[in-house]
Amino acid sequence: MRLYQCDHCGQSIHFDNRDCVNCGHRLAFVPQRLAMHALSECPDGTWRLVSDRWQAVRPCANAVNDICNWTVPAEGEETFCLACRHNRLLPDQSMEEGILQLRRISQAQRHLFYSLLRWNLPLTTRTEDPEHGLVFDYLVDEVLPDGSVKPAMTGHESGVIAIRAAEADDVTREKVRVSMNEPYRTLLGHFRHETGHYIWEKLVRDRDRLAPFRDAFGDERQDYTEALRRNYEAGPPADWQEHFISTYASSHPWEDFAECFAHYLHIVDTLETARAFGLVVEPHGHEDLATEVAFDPYRARSAAQLVDAWVPFSVALNSIHRSLGVPDLYPFILTPTVVAKLEFIHGLVQGRT
Repeated sequence: MRLYQCDHCGQSIHFDNRDCVNCGHRLAFVPQRLAMHALSECPDGTWRLVSDRWQAVRPCANAVNDICNWTVPAEGEETFCLACRHNRLLPDQSMEEGILQLRRISQAQRHLFYSLLRWNLPLTTRTEDPEHGLVFDYLVDEVLPDGSVKPAMTGHESGVIAIRAAEADDVTREKVRVSMNEPYRTLLGHFRHETGHYIWEKLVRDRDRLAPFRDAFGDERQDYTEALRRNYEAGPPADWQEHFISTYASSHPWEDFAECFAHYLHIVDTLETARAFGLVVEPHGHEDLATEVAFDPYRARSAAQLVDAWVPFSVALNSIHRSLGVPDLYPFILTPTVVAKLEFIHGLVQGRT
């Protein structure tokens, strides 16, 4: 993510901060400006930006229990921010476990929405579009009569994204990752992947881009249920890594698109963070691994430009992780076929495809 500065004292601040550690001012993200700002409380109960006294805002209704640090305009009746207004089913906030889950879930959701807002991608609520608007249900596991637990399922259907709330717990999520032999599993990854299905409906299906999509990803008209069954029972094709970003991506063109969309966001968001910190990879004697991010990743001219910067960074980051004895940060390979799929997605989000 980008780095920000406190409007009041100039202290470096971050996307998830609530208070400035230097001057104590309340901090919040103002989505209409896509920036963090210091706030001052007014007698009428509203808050104004320290840098712009004419701009009045209110904390998102989910600011309670320290769940959300975004704002809504002071005028109008909306109480939830541009991210939280898409939520429908939430964990039980009368219990500490539910509050902790929602804090972690909300953090991942805000990182997702930062990207969606920067690209101005279509974000309709269920109020605006009752049949296909984007909505999130955070589902709790079901305790059966015999005491066993039936895990909630993460998935997408017609704009409804279900996230298993229990995966906000690191131990639970890691158990699932190991049991499914996955190299990477995070809440943010779930958000980005499942939102990829929603974006496919909005930018591919609804805008009649099926022909170029099929050229890049294959024919989505093949039986989806049968494709998933075959993937779970027989596994991916032997040469999957030449054509797909993950084994799951090989199961069906819809999943291939969602996986590539998630990775596109992974790459762009991480490169923006690298640029914010001025990170440069310049290994002596290994010029092929030298890189810097001298461009805004959200306005890259192509996916190839992103990948050219990302590969050396990911190699360096993976090497640092290995030095600490932890798994690779980015355990994936970007083949020419995968880059071509990222190029298609790049065109979609940039409005060029």
